[in-house]
Amino acid sequence: MQKTNLFAHLKQDLPAGLVVFLIALPLCLGIALASGAPLFSGMIAGFVGGIVVGMLSSSHTSVSGPAAGLTAVVLVAIQQLGAFETFLLAVMLAGALQLVLGFARAGSIADFFPSSVIKGMLTAIGVIIILKQIPHALGYDKTAEGHLSFFENNGGNTFTSIWQTVTHYIHPGATLVSLVAIGILLLWEKSAIKKRTGFVPGALVAVIASVLLNEVFKTWGGSWVIMSEHLVSIPVPENMGAFLGQFTLPDFSQLSNPKVYTAAFTICVIASIETLLCIEAVDNIDPYKRSTNPNKELKAQGVGNLLSGLIGGLPITSVIVRGSANVNAGARTKMATISHGVLLLVCLALIPSVLNLIPLAALAAVLILTGYKLAKISIFKEMWNNGKYQWWPFIITVVAVVFTDLLTGVGIGLAASAFAILRGNMKNSYYFRKEKYQDGDLIHIKLSQEVSFLNKASIKQTLEHLPEKSRVLIDATDTAYIDFDVLEIIKDFCNVKAPNMDIDVTLKGFHERYNIGESDFVTYEPTEEGAGKTWKNGHPPKGKKADALTN
Repeated sequence: MQKTNLFAHLKQDLPAGLVVFLIALPLCLGIALASGAPLFSGMIAGFVGGIVVGMLSSSHTSVSGPAAGLTAVVLVAIQQLGAFETFLLAVMLAGALQLVLGFARAGSIADFFPSSVIKGMLTAIGVIIILKQIPHALGYDKTAEGHLSFFENNGGNTFTSIWQTVTHYIHPGATLVSLVAIGILLLWEKSAIKKRTGFVPGALVAVIASVLLNEVFKTWGGSWVIMSEHLVSIPVPENMGAFLGQFTLPDFSQLSNPKVYTAAFTICVIASIETLLCIEAVDNIDPYKRSTNPNKELKAQGVGNLLSGLIGGLPITSVIVRGSANVNAGARTKMATISHGVLLLVCLALIPSVLNLIPLAALAAVLILTGYKLAKISIFKEMWNNGKYQWWPFIITVVAVVFTDLLTGVGIGLAASAFAILRGNMKNSYYFRKEKYQDGDLIHIKLSQEVSFLNKASIKQTLEHLPEKSRVLIDATDTAYIDFDVLEIIKDFCNVKAPNMDIDVTLKGFHERYNIGESDFVTYEPTEEGAGKTWKNGHPPKGKKADALTN
């Protein structure tokens, strides 16, 4: 792979990194909160994923950090292990296992993800982002940022949360902030504005405007003021010593605890699968169509999790939300990913109180626009036009991911894709047509390149419904493989059913493994096809069988 100059596209990468930083900020905190872990652990995973994994990864645009898909796993693991420090040891061991998978080239599994499922996953994430951010945009922040599951911890779900927000919890100040932010973001999409603003990303302008607008609300007083519970909430240490004191070391005395290894294996498997899915998805939307080495990515994730667990961070995976935002923000190289990690670390250490002035409604606006770009109507139209074998796995994946979770939804999508492939294979096992011969019509059944047991039913049905006293050519000239079950059906048809129905069976392209002499066959010369062999008078000679049908 040709090495990329990380400093060649700073004009595009640094603004993109800033946008991803603004999106990652509440997500890192929200995922830590939903996982039952210290808030600072989510921030550690964020900057380690950005800086360390970003530098080691071969991906140009994917972004790593704490993942919503692991929140339930982390929550249960911390409870079962009894201490957060013990859980950190499991994160380190998970990283070591990922390194082993990378060296074992297990990343090649990514090549088996169908594009229809990947596009469905991306579209579903876009839908989820929009649905989940509507309450935050309207000022209802009861559910933590980063919680992407349809069913919520309070017993409700995504739709009930939106309904409760619209009917009971609309905050006028937050709603106005989100509308202003969306307006700025849409305005910044205009080419005329882009040419004049250049280096300044619209997300930054939207966030600054939201902070200033809330300061105006504070001067007015009243219900329009966006209070602290609706703002970014980062722990603010008194000094650098207190900041460094938030880093936590694992409890290495628990190395003999079997529960640690169970948790490590679970984290490794889920994090690795999510990473492979995410890098495939982000590569899919990369305008330059660059590909990521999945084995190198597993190694990078392994190192990232080793370090994150060592200093007190949550598990790390490649994350679609941040990766897609990175692409949409115009990132060209992994410098965008690295710069977002640097910003997380620097701002966390130096200006946490400034970050705590940012309304969550403004960041929700940025995420809503990101979700819209992933789930445009044009994507649905494109998949519909690609045919039913692309459309159904796509739409099933979308629905399944929205109403379950990422891995479950993708699993259902893969099953739907496999079913579509099998169904298509069953229908495309042969071609059936009539041809003119010198002395009448010939029914031509041409077998495809591979005929498996899945084609057994359709071939059997076709042979059973052939008209009596017809002439049939079964052509296997271009066939490389015929399943034994299908051969048995053809043999049975030639030996029993064809003679009883007075059908002349012409066999072409089948190898003759048994001793059947040429005298047992008669040659017919078709007008369009080459010569074939058929039984004399449509009947096999006495004592002979169609055992010659092997390829």
